[in-house]
Amino acid sequence: MRKALTTAFLTAIALCLFAPAAFAADGGDGATSLIGFGAAIGLGIAAAGGALGQGRTAAAALEGIARNPGASDKIFTPMILGLALIESLVIYALLIAFIYKPA
Repeated sequence: MRKALTTAFLTAIALCLFAPAAFAADGGDGATSLIGFGAAIGLGIAAAGGALGQGRTAAAALEGIARNPGASDKIFTPMILGLALIESLVIYALLIAFIYKPA
C-alpha cells in the first residue's frame, strides 16, 4: 500500500513538473499554462477541504443521533443544510476555475 502511494505521489509530482513544458509550444510566455495549473491545484484543494468538512459533519451528526435517537429530526435538517453550504463552496471554486481566463 505504501509503495503504491509513493508511486502515485511521485507520478503526480512528475506531471506537475512537466505539464508547463508540454503547454509551452504555443510560443507564449508560459503564464497561460501556469494559470490553468493554479486553477487545477486550487480546485483540488477546495475539493479536498470540502470532502474533509463533509466527512466531519456527517460523523458528528451520526454520533449525535446515535447518542440521542430522539433528536434525529433536530440534527438531520441542520446537517443537510451544512452539507449543502459546504458543497456550494466547492462548486464556487469550480466555477471560478472555469470562468477565469487569462488576458
